[in-house]
Amino acid sequence: MTKNVFTMGLISLVLIGVSSCANKEKELADKRINELELYVDSLETVSAEERQNNWDKITQDFNRKSKNATDASENLDEATRASSNEKVLKSTTKYNEFKSSINLNEEVIAPEPILPSQLLRDRLFGAGKVGTDMNFLWVNKDNILTVYDTFFQAYKNNKADFSREDYDEVKLMYEALDNRKNTVEKEGLSSSDNEKIASIKFKFAPMFKLNRIGAKARETSNAKE
Repeated sequence: MTKNVFTMGLISLVLIGVSSCANKEKELADKRINELELYVDSLETVSAEERQNNWDKITQDFNRKSKNATDASENLDEATRASSNEKVLKSTTKYNEFKSSINLNEEVIAPEPILPSQLLRDRLFGAGKVGTDMNFLWVNKDNILTVYDTFFQAYKNNKADFSREDYDEVKLMYEALDNRKNTVEKEGLSSSDNEKIASIKFKFAPMFKLNRIGAKARETSNAKE
């Protein structure tokens, strides 16, 4: 009886310890994300001239806070990590809006229009992460799970707005990411991350197939009207 009580007590202590650790990791991630959000929001209170004159320092601070927020989210569970990455992505998008207004060459240069395909890539992977060359060399064994997480969450949030051409572009990006995964697997991708990625791919494949068929059917129906 005493032995059983001792065992149950030990198990309880272990569970409390695990829960406490998870809570601390989430608290740290929330803190870092909040710091990033507050910093980006604070740029609204700074005049355009001040932002122009101090843009190098702003860029350094943003990159540091963005990295801190992303790193702090790495050890969270899949759902929480996806939610955290979405917040980081929103702050990054807002930061890039400020960046686009900065005249780094001290000349008034009209910004080049962003193509719809690039907007789609930015939406699914983060601003500036993927260009027309579909280069995923920035993806490695340490961040590839986060990349798949971010992609899948962004896809679910935006799929209702995709045209058939958008789905064709998504397919190309997804295949390019999968090709990069084949390389990353040889570079030390952990079995745990590989299993989580497989789970995401398992959920994505049938969803994408049905959504793509639906988009094609809608466009065909609209063309007949």
